[in-house]
Amino acid sequence: MFSRHHPPTRPHTRATPVAVLGTVIALMAVLSGCSPEEASAGAPPSVAKPLAHASSERTPDSASLHPPGERPGRLPDEPPGPAHGASGVADGQLPDGVEPFDDTYPAVTRLDPALLSALREAARAAERDDVTLYVNSGWRSSTYQQQLLDEADTTYGTSHDAARWVASVDASPHVSGEAVDVGDADATTWLSEHGAGYGLCQVYANEPWHYELRPHASARGCPAMYADPSRDPRMQQ
Repeated sequence: MFSRHHPPTRPHTRATPVAVLGTVIALMAVLSGCSPEEASAGAPPSVAKPLAHASSERTPDSASLHPPGERPGRLPDEPPGPAHGASGVADGQLPDGVEPFDDTYPAVTRLDPALLSALREAARAAERDDVTLYVNSGWRSSTYQQQLLDEADTTYGTSHDAARWVASVDASPHVSGEAVDVGDADATTWLSEHGAGYGLCQVYANEPWHYELRPHASARGCPAMYADPSRDPRMQQ
């Protein structure tokens, strides 16, 4: 007969109640997100805190705040163009990229004819120097000008400070079509050097984009600039 060999028997071990309890506590800790000590104490599951993210809010640079409409959006460190309120294209608002030759917009076509002619002549000369002149603001309706003045009053808090940037409806050369705001920075630099030859003069020291026609400038040069519009005698009327 053949003998039958049985494998040696292994000792049977039984988990102690303490070991079982420890395993349960560890499992609860993993599932609940708390520590084993918290789980054993019956603490409620921890609430995961979101990761801290850097704030996306930016503090506006007070030095770059200027009333809407009185500065071209293309100048360095300047806010975007005028806010779009009740007025629109028919009142003189313009999108970016409008050139003096664009007859689509009243802000261009309703400029004083002599000013527009001088501006176009200067624009052609600037193109030969690889500089493009843009019209960021030209003629404005009384409604649009008043809107800009109201916004300036809100921005600066006093009518005195607002007057340094936005003229009243009755005094504004934009309403009469006798002023143009030019961009971008290359264009204003070019005009500061060559504009007098076309009768185009910067009028206010704080507004390098604001140009008006001074017909005798080609022979006599541009007159001295006012510090800002509030110093202009025309604005006192």
